[in-house]
Amino acid sequence: MIIDMPDTDTREVSKRLVQLREANGVVTMGRVLTLVVCTLDSSEAEDAIDAANDASREHPCRVIVLARGDRKADTRLDAQIRVGGDAGAAEVIVLRLQGDLVAHEASVVIPFLLPDTPVVAWWPRGAPEFPAKDSVGKLATRRITDATFAPDPQATIKKRRNSYAPGDTDLAWSRITYWRALLAAALDEAPFEGVESVTVSGLHDEPALDMLAGWLAARLDCPVVRRTGELKVELVRSTVSISIARPQLGRTATLTRSGEPDQRFALARRETRDCLAEELRHLDADDIYAEALTGIERVTYE
Repeated sequence: MIIDMPDTDTREVSKRLVQLREANGVVTMGRVLTLVVCTLDSSEAEDAIDAANDASREHPCRVIVLARGDRKADTRLDAQIRVGGDAGAAEVIVLRLQGDLVAHEASVVIPFLLPDTPVVAWWPRGAPEFPAKDSVGKLATRRITDATFAPDPQATIKKRRNSYAPGDTDLAWSRITYWRALLAAALDEAPFEGVESVTVSGLHDEPALDMLAGWLAARLDCPVVRRTGELKVELVRSTVSISIARPQLGRTATLTRSGEPDQRFALARRETRDCLAEELRHLDADDIYAEALTGIERVTYE
């Protein structure tokens, strides 16, 4: 069910939500969090809603989508309520802001926050420089950004260290979860020697690889080089070299170890919906993410 409410206000939208609960049995008792999605425009909002709906099947929630419009237009709020099959396991409230409302996002959001549940803020694009200081970010216990779609992804992920506050994370981090698992498993086999050097290569504008390089630099305490080239991670020990490589658009990676047959693993690029669902599983501070951001400062770029 999709209900459009053009040129309305937060009070009318709240009243309509109550009417829906009373008339159709739409309830919020099973919601585990409120997800606030801050988008740049209405066209971007649909992709974010699709990802949030999929993630809500694992984490039932209320999704509040803020679609920021033209600041110079007449002040106006257009709302849309989606429940049932059009909202996954969530109830979705889309709020399209125009004029002065664009500068007062938090005030528009507050009336729709579920009581006694955590708030998560997600910026698919156009994240603020300091998410924890943003008006919506201040309402959230968890703040999710995505450097992948920034104008300069590499520069953006490097700046995350300066703006980090407990509760911050970036989807570039969750995109390398399976890579980190494979590398950890590969290093957990004999010979148990220290890693002398690491090379991480791939697309220049892929911040997930910068996060991976930073994580390896922080955890292995050895020289790490980040290069532009084929998608590959190589770890050198005194007697053994280990590499994991995958075609840029491929779904299968090859693990190569000196003196042993190659091994192949499923390692497709993770979709935004999968990364978002992973980040919603834990709402505490991600210390390893913070450590990886610090590690980026130790990476040598070639």
